[in-house]
Amino acid sequence: MSEPNRHRGAHGGPDDAGRPHRGRGAPRDGSGRGDRRPRDRGERSGSRGERRAEGRESAPRAPRPNLPRQVAWEVLCDVAERDAYANLVLPGRIARAHMQGPDAGMTTELTYGTLRAQGFYDAIISVAADRPAESIDLPVLAAMRMGAHQLLSTRIAPHAAVKETVGVIRASASSRAAGFVNAVLRRIGERDRAEWAALVTEGLDERDALALTASHPQWIARALRQALSAHGRDPEELGDLLAADNTPAAVCLTALPGAVDRDALARAVGEPTPLSPIGVALSGGSPAAVPEVAQGRARVQDEGSQLVALALLGAAAPADRPGSAWLDMCAGPGGKTAILAAAAQRDDRAVEALDSSEHRADLVRDSTRAFADRVRVDTADAREFGAAHPGEYARVLVDVPCSGLGALRRRPEARWRRSAADLGGLGPIQRDLLAAGFDAVAPGGVLAYTTCSPHLAETLLVVGDFARKRGADVEVLDAPEVLAEVTGEPAASFASGSVGTPEQGARAADGTRAQGRAAQLWPHVHGTDGMFLTLLRKPAAAPDAQEAP
Repeated sequence: MSEPNRHRGAHGGPDDAGRPHRGRGAPRDGSGRGDRRPRDRGERSGSRGERRAEGRESAPRAPRPNLPRQVAWEVLCDVAERDAYANLVLPGRIARAHMQGPDAGMTTELTYGTLRAQGFYDAIISVAADRPAESIDLPVLAAMRMGAHQLLSTRIAPHAAVKETVGVIRASASSRAAGFVNAVLRRIGERDRAEWAALVTEGLDERDALALTASHPQWIARALRQALSAHGRDPEELGDLLAADNTPAAVCLTALPGAVDRDALARAVGEPTPLSPIGVALSGGSPAAVPEVAQGRARVQDEGSQLVALALLGAAAPADRPGSAWLDMCAGPGGKTAILAAAAQRDDRAVEALDSSEHRADLVRDSTRAFADRVRVDTADAREFGAAHPGEYARVLVDVPCSGLGALRRRPEARWRRSAADLGGLGPIQRDLLAAGFDAVAPGGVLAYTTCSPHLAETLLVVGDFARKRGADVEVLDAPEVLAEVTGEPAASFASGSVGTPEQGARAADGTRAQGRAAQLWPHVHGTDGMFLTLLRKPAAAPDAQEAP
C-alpha cells in the first residue's frame, strides 16, 4: 500500500541467507540501521538526558545550533531511536520551528537524503571512525550520517558542514561526543564520494557493490532484481530502479471528481500528472496550504495509487448498476476510498470501507468527508467479512498490507526495518484477504488485488495460486489493457506476467479468450510507486455462457 504506516509488523535484519554483506567498511549486519548495539568504550554511559546535562555542566554555553540541521537531526534521532516515520514526524517539527522556504527545504533534504543513503554512509563512518557504525551511540551516529550527507552529496561547503553539524551535537550531548563527530567528519571530508565508494566496496562482487553504494540491504536488491525478471523486465534495470528509490518523489494531489476541477487545480498549484486523469503534480510549497486539500476536496496521493483505484472503476463489471455497493477491504488511511466515494457520488453507488484499526478508520472518515453520505466506515477484521457478506459487492478493492518495497523512495527508512522473514508473516494475511474479498464479490463483479510491492511472493505467486484454486469460478481480466484505457498509454508499458490459464481469461467479442495479465508500475519507468494490480471477475453465469467484457 502506498499510504504511510500501511505496512505493519516489519523490522530490520540481515540478508535473506542470514549473512551480513561486508565491504571494507560495511556495517556488520548489512543494514546500516545500527539501532541495537552494545556499549562501546563508554560512549553509551548514562541516559540521553544525563548526557545532555553532563555536556551543559562541563562546558560553557554553546552557540545556538543551526536550526535546519538541529531539526533534521532531531527527526533522524526519532527515526533511529523510536522507529518513527520521517514523513509523519518531519512536517510537525518544521511547523513548530516556524521554518519556511529555503530553511524548510534544507531540513527536508538533510532528513530524507541522510535516510536514503544511510547504509552507504554507515559503511564510510565505520572506516572513518575505526569502529563499526553500529557500536556508536545513536544520536552521535545520526549527526555523523547527516554530516556525511552534506560532505558527500550536497554542495554545502565542507567547513560549514563540519562546523554546523558539530554545533548540533555539542548543544545536545557532551563535548567529548562533539569532538568525536568533528574528527570523523574531517576524515570523511578527506575523500570524495567516488573515492569512498571504491574503498568501502573493495572485495565485493558487482551486485553487492551496487546494493551498498545505492544504500539498499542486499536482500532487497536481490528481491528487486528477481521481481524485474518475474514481471517481464530486464533485470539489468536494477541500477535504475535503486537510483529511483533514492530520488525524491514528486508531491501529487488527487483532484477528487465532483469535488474539484482537476484542470483548475493544476493551473493554481502545479500541472497535470502524465498518467492519472485526476492527478496534479504540486509545483512547490506545502500541500497543507492548498485550500482544496484542507477542505477534503483534494488529497495527497501518489499517482500509482490513483491509477489502481481508477482501474477498478474502469474494469467491465456486469453486476455494477445504479444502487450497487462497492467495498474497500483494507481502507485506511482512505486515499483510494476517497476516489471510490467520488465515483459513487457521481454514479449513484454506495461504498463500504473496512479497517481493523479504529484510528485508521477515523482517517478514512476524514479522507471521505466530502462524500460522507456515500460511505460507511466500519472497524472489522476483513478476513472474516467475505463469509459474512457473500456476493454482495459489485466492485471490491483488496489493497493488502505488504512489505512496501515499491514505496522506498517515500519512506526511505523502511528499507532498514524490513527483513526477508517479514514476507513469511505477510503472505498468509494477503492470501486470506484475497479469498475473503473474492467471496464478497457479486456474480459479474470485479475485484482488484493491489500491493505497493513488486516482490514475487506478494504479487504473482499470490494471485496465481488463487486462480489455480478457484478454477472456472474466476476470470482474469487484462489489467494492462484497463490501465491503457485509463491513461492513454500503451498496455505493454504496464504489462507484468500472465495469471491463471487461457481458459480463465475474459471472453472477447468473437467468443475467444486470452490469458489475463497482471500490471506492474515502476518508479524508474512510470515515476510512480511500485504498485502491482490484478483484476479478477466472478462469472455472472456458467463459464460457457459468459458475456463479453
